[in-house]
Amino acid sequence: MTMQSYKLTYFNMRGRAELPRYIFAYAGIAFEDRRVEWNDWPSIKKRKLPVLEVNGVPLTQSLAIARFLAKEAGLVGNSKLAEAQADALVDTLNDFTLLIPWREDNPQIKTQKIDMLFQSHAPKLLDHLQCHLGDREWLVGDSETWADLYCHVCFTTFSVLRPGFADDHPALCGLIDRVEAIPNVAKWIQSRPTTEF
Repeated sequence: MTMQSYKLTYFNMRGRAELPRYIFAYAGIAFEDRRVEWNDWPSIKKRKLPVLEVNGVPLTQSLAIARFLAKEAGLVGNSKLAEAQADALVDTLNDFTLLIPWREDNPQIKTQKIDMLFQSHAPKLLDHLQCHLGDREWLVGDSETWADLYCHVCFTTFSVLRPGFADDHPALCGLIDRVEAIPNVAKWIQSRPTTEF
């Protein structure tokens, strides 16, 4: 990997920024973690967030940033088909996260929407992921990919919204434990700033 300068700018929360941070941690890549507070957003609103600057060149869009970093870190899979499978799993997880009513202001409506989401969509997602995992250790091939890291990021958030939501899928819970046991990822999880999702 060539020496590059990385500056990652996101809002000061886990959310969409966490997958790139996991990948940086996994690969031991140094980066500048620039967090923007919501109160400061109006003064810089002309700039699109998130943004990853690589040697001063900006790259936007969360999954494009994560995919780029996954390639840099060797986390895309060991073949073109494996790379496509990892991408598909990331997209599947992302489709579900996009259904979460993050911007709903009415707490009662938000709770109802989350209840409906976890009752109707979560079981299908979990069954799909568990079927894909089968009896392997990792979602794609025989080593971890960015899909495994994203699964951990997502499950952490989902568990806050609905504790125990994956308890009936022990193979997936085992996958989450394996990701959390990756030394550099474990170190990041233990040392990361405490922020909202």
